[in-house]
Amino acid sequence: MITLHFSKTINAPKEKVWSTMLEDKTYRQWTMAFTEGSHFEGSWEEGEKILFLDANGQGMVSTIAENRPHEFISIKHIGIIQDGVEDTESEEAQKWAPAFENYIFTEENGRTTVAVDMDIEEEHEEMFLDMWPKALEKLKRLAEE
Repeated sequence: MITLHFSKTINAPKEKVWSTMLEDKTYRQWTMAFTEGSHFEGSWEEGEKILFLDANGQGMVSTIAENRPHEFISIKHIGIIQDGVEDTESEEAQKWAPAFENYIFTEENGRTTVAVDMDIEEEHEEMFLDMWPKALEKLKRLAEE
């Protein structure tokens, strides 16, 4: 497992960037860089379960490990969803879980830098190195509207 790091500075206060990143309507827009129909089901509240899904209902089972509004959110990925079934115990699910995805929001002079740290299997590095910059650019455009 490796950790990838990304960041983007956005001309908007951190409260606006936070809500743009996590609210359903805009979440669906900026995460299209990862997969068509990307969405979540569940809650961003600390300790709650949240599912990250594509248009076909495939995706990841996760929990919110930590949530400090407008400052930091940590997602703990604990399994996968295939054919509508949550799987946290198979060899495929356990080979990478738990994996964390952390977002840090830092504001200075009305501009917010979003830093992303993401644990992934090395075999997916190239794919995420391509997708994350596109996703963060879309987030920037949405938050600056």
